[in-house]
Amino acid sequence: MKDELNFRSVAVIGGGPAGLMAAEVLIQGGVRVDLYDAMPSVGRKFLMAGKGGMNITHSEPITLFLSRYGAHSAQVKPLLDAFGPEALREWVHNLGIATFVGTSGRVFPTDMKAAPLLRAWLHRLRETGVHFHMRHRWCGWDENGALRFATPQGEHTANVDAVVLAQGGGSWARLGSDGAWMPLLAQCGMSVVPLRPANCGFDVGWSEHFSSRFAGHPLKAVTVTFTDATGVLHRRQGDLMVTATGVEGGLIYALSALLRDEIAATGAAVVYLDLTPGKDLPRVISEIAHPRGSRSMSSHLQSRANIRGVKTGLLRELVPPSDFASPERLAAAIKSLPLRLIASRPLDEAISSAGGVAFEALDECLMVRAIPGVFCAGEMLDWEAPTGGYLLTACFASGRTAGLGALGYLAACRT
Repeated sequence: MKDELNFRSVAVIGGGPAGLMAAEVLIQGGVRVDLYDAMPSVGRKFLMAGKGGMNITHSEPITLFLSRYGAHSAQVKPLLDAFGPEALREWVHNLGIATFVGTSGRVFPTDMKAAPLLRAWLHRLRETGVHFHMRHRWCGWDENGALRFATPQGEHTANVDAVVLAQGGGSWARLGSDGAWMPLLAQCGMSVVPLRPANCGFDVGWSEHFSSRFAGHPLKAVTVTFTDATGVLHRRQGDLMVTATGVEGGLIYALSALLRDEIAATGAAVVYLDLTPGKDLPRVISEIAHPRGSRSMSSHLQSRANIRGVKTGLLRELVPPSDFASPERLAAAIKSLPLRLIASRPLDEAISSAGGVAFEALDECLMVRAIPGVFCAGEMLDWEAPTGGYLLTACFASGRTAGLGALGYLAACRT
């Protein structure tokens, strides 16, 4: 196929994992590849995501892995069948980056960093001939079908044989994912789903007193339970972070899609916090009922139930004062403290986004049915997943599928 495609060119628009993977597949297929990005350098969100430890993928069984994509598991499955977690890990190893599986099952580079992986990858892409064009913001097509780009030197146009769009979702606009492509595709008649925050925090509406004292404090070793609209109970244990307006953190991110949709449907979502997961209710009642003598209630809760700091603050914030006089009612609150979430945080604060190009608008190779030769990949697609390596894995896999799809399209055009 390479000889047949030597004189064909493909534009990849977007320099995140999906776009870079599409570029790699395409250059290996023998076409000219020009990669455009609006930012001064590629992979900015990728690097930011790796600051706390580059979680590449997850080692759990593939059936469980696929379930993390929720309502879009069926659409994501073919992508991961072709390039799943094990294939991704092997690909990372081929870049010269060793990996390990953490105690949680998450997969990381041995040095936990994203930068060495990205440097090795970009070096390989440049060595194999990918042309990079930075500070080129895609503005759609002109009347002759050429791609339009806004650059510091003015408008630039490019005529290509195929396009892979991989511009990210709508979160972290300062890193390049601003969703500006949405109206451009909608104008072309493409089916796009409005972007919504995913893996996000939520507002509670704290009092000024609580917010000023506890914003930024971690809420450690708690269990969060939530019953979704279908009656399914979701339970997770770990840590949260109190913010100036509400809560965020891994426990909340894992439930964010359900919580966001519940708030959209009913105006609020109520989760329940167990502040002492290691103790059952009778034990907590017994400990609180123990005579406290002259000690304050805060000292009593700390010594008897290990409730202190932000946990005590939460009880004062959310529990009626009269309940502190009843060991039974106070213990019930400690074991199942209702927390009413009233709004998700803005899209730009979210780790990722839901919504985007509807899968129904694409064929099995991720080509836009209404615009032959145009492919979409990454967070531009209408899917979402929790943190834990699931986001990156699907971005890599979709980029590979789009790249292969573009090669197949160009080969078919030659016949």
